[in-house]
Amino acid sequence: MDMNLSHIQSFVTTHVLPFGWTVLGALAIWIIGSWTIRLLRAALGRTLAARGMDHTLIGYLDTTTGVLLKILLLVAVLGTLGVATTSFAAIIAAAGVAIGMAWSGLLANFAAGVFLIVLRPFRVGDMISAGGATGEVKEIGVFATTLHTGDNLRVVVGNNKIFADNIVNYSSNAFRGVDLRAQLAHGVDTKDAMAKLKQAVSRIPNVVDAPAPLVEILEFNAYGTLLVVRPFCHNSHYWQVYFETNRTIQAVCTEAGYPIPEARQAVRAL
Repeated sequence: MDMNLSHIQSFVTTHVLPFGWTVLGALAIWIIGSWTIRLLRAALGRTLAARGMDHTLIGYLDTTTGVLLKILLLVAVLGTLGVATTSFAAIIAAAGVAIGMAWSGLLANFAAGVFLIVLRPFRVGDMISAGGATGEVKEIGVFATTLHTGDNLRVVVGNNKIFADNIVNYSSNAFRGVDLRAQLAHGVDTKDAMAKLKQAVSRIPNVVDAPAPLVEILEFNAYGTLLVVRPFCHNSHYWQVYFETNRTIQAVCTEAGYPIPEARQAVRAL
């Protein structure tokens, strides 16, 4: 009995306690390392922000730095536990090759994300149309870009799909045109209607003075003369100007007493 207790005590002393201390040491390294990584990421973010760097690029660098430091911390913890880090590095390399082949789409999204950050066709807060979606850019991530649409939907689009598509940035210029149509009936004085519409549209709030609103003949069809009505405004006022211009077109035509456009066809008897 004493011999068994002696063996147990010897086993605990020579194996259990050293392993326990090793586990505690690895746990301490993980906790302290994670805390240090958070401090480093926060310091990096403050430094880059103080230098006036773009917030999108700051977020991108912060995410990449965090992932790399976590991998190094994991290697250090495994080394403390006695795992051969050289073998672990080889495993990571082999896994990287396998994952790269299996997740080629993700890698393409990552590469496209790098180009989006470097070339900056748009920034966070811009209104864009790309990859089959239109909305305000909320985040340019490592693999995908997040948009918020006009009807308050959250759309996540892969960076590669955006980069491979035509990108329309509605916020890059100071103003944009609002294209609308005004159908006039046969017999309506076109010049008079154009003058009335131009004067009324120019009074709509948030319509810029330069360039002045455009009202011109677009085409002649079976209903009469079709006018294009194009005021200009800042992107943030687009829908307000869009709806008010439509109401203005209706009000001008009603006040002037213009008849409702009706299709006309000439029929000849042979």
